[in-house]
Amino acid sequence: RGLWKEARLPRVDPYGFERPKDFDYVSYEEFFSRYLVILTRRAIKWSKLLKGNNRIQKSLKVKRYIRKGIPNEHRALIWMIVSGAQANMEQNPGYYNKLLEGEKSDTLVEAIKTDMNRTFPDNVQFRKTANPCLQQTLYNVLVAYGHHNKTVGYCQGMNFIAGYLILITKNEEESFWLLDALIGRILPDYYSPAMMGLKTDQEVLGELVRKKVPAVADLMDRHGVMWTLIVSRWFICLFIDILPVETVLRIWDCIFYEGSKIIFRVALALIKQHQAFILEATNLPDICDKFKQITRGTFVTECHTFMQKIFTEPGSLSMATVNKLRETCRAKLVAQGSTNNI
Repeated sequence: RGLWKEARLPRVDPYGFERPKDFDYVSYEEFFSRYLVILTRRAIKWSKLLKGNNRIQKSLKVKRYIRKGIPNEHRALIWMIVSGAQANMEQNPGYYNKLLEGEKSDTLVEAIKTDMNRTFPDNVQFRKTANPCLQQTLYNVLVAYGHHNKTVGYCQGMNFIAGYLILITKNEEESFWLLDALIGRILPDYYSPAMMGLKTDQEVLGELVRKKVPAVADLMDRHGVMWTLIVSRWFICLFIDILPVETVLRIWDCIFYEGSKIIFRVALALIKQHQAFILEATNLPDICDKFKQITRGTFVTECHTFMQKIFTEPGSLSMATVNKLRETCRAKLVAQGSTNNI
């Protein structure tokens, strides 16, 4: 029966990622057959909403639709519109190509080239043997972005973000403008050399956990575990390679519309849901291991119920609350002189 299931579900997923050797085909197929019904229903609603004119205005209805997931055929378009990337691209015709044709910084090019083969080795579309091979597209987007935003240049983690954008948009220039929306506007200072925004947000998460899941905060304090050890990749990679692809894309749907506070909602939902499990940990390696384990299994695979949970489990979380915490955490870090590289 297992083999038959495996034959029904291809070994490579729709985005080109090879499923891991221990992939549970049986339970995934059960989930996906249920999810397919939801996807079909959402696709019909989205088609009605767009009415073939490819324009939407931000509204409570659109926000609700986005939280319930954007069908893949509309995903690139909606991300482009709600993030402001579409408007930027239209206001700057030819800008992307100009960046590619301009002078290049050797150190930037070198840093990007080094990371090419490390980007999604488990994705068939990024292999040198693929036709077309997406490595060249990825290289172009990252080189253009490094010259567009010289303060950031290139930083590890951006390769994964850009890679996902390319897989969804299948368009080099759109991927560039979406990367710009994320790094330039949505994620506050995660990738600059001092990574101040990233350090700040890790501390913000710590404060939110202290308020909403105090027992876990106490455990971290008791064992002297710094949040950066546990969650830095959650923030830098926006859950890529941490949560299943389908779940990551659903999270990104909301990030492009609602901003970076969604990252905290996801983190809090994961921690709150698995509080009892995390509290079984008795030492530092144990805590790290528990945090790895909570990003696997049915809770995160069943992306539709997971997304409902991130809006209910953590309770209210306004952008005002997040910004206030950011101010205090940032001030604390500055006072500690923590602007050196991680």
